[in-house]
Amino acid sequence: MRILVAEDDRTLREVLQRGLTEAGYVVDVAIDGEAATTMLKMNEYEVAILDWRMPKRSGIEALTLVRASDVATPILILTARDAPLDRVEGLNAGADDYLVKPFDFDELVARLQALQRRPALRFNEVIRCGDLEFDTSTRALRAAGRDVELTSTERLLVELLLRRSPTAVSRRTIANQVWSDQADAVGSNTIEVHIARVRAKISRCEARIETIRGFGYRMVES
Repeated sequence: MRILVAEDDRTLREVLQRGLTEAGYVVDVAIDGEAATTMLKMNEYEVAILDWRMPKRSGIEALTLVRASDVATPILILTARDAPLDRVEGLNAGADDYLVKPFDFDELVARLQALQRRPALRFNEVIRCGDLEFDTSTRALRAAGRDVELTSTERLLVELLLRRSPTAVSRRTIANQVWSDQADAVGSNTIEVHIARVRAKISRCEARIETIRGFGYRMVES
């Protein structure tokens, strides 16, 4: 399993390289965003880790460039930036996951393994469930031919459910993917409130959000 680690901090880079090698990965490293961009375009990786702040090119800039080149490698952004708007910016740029420093190494490995289990994602595409359509390039949602106004949180929630459809998504996964660094503080009631708001906004289309009792939710065609 080949992985790219792009991190300019030498100490952290070496820790990641050593730990991931012990976890069974073949690790390539990049010390700046320019090198990371080139390596992602030239090589096949199971998954990649990009630090947000790097010399020559930030992780977000590298991410944007490789997604524009249709590189579908699952990418996790690693950063000390923990504001909700930062997380939204990273995910909107094409990141598959977002982990805030300092982090637990076991959690990092678990997140990488989860990314590897997902079907390969395509970008600049339209994801559909019935007549519900989400454009990943414009981040726009249409239900039965009509534009749907979403908050940033609702947009992340809808995209997650559509990408996993018709598979059920656990509440814990929803909390981790939509609220990320605030996941531990997000309870079932908060998720239910946002699910209810999305349901109301898409009530006239052929797709619906089903509740899986004791587990989570899934997006299915009516």
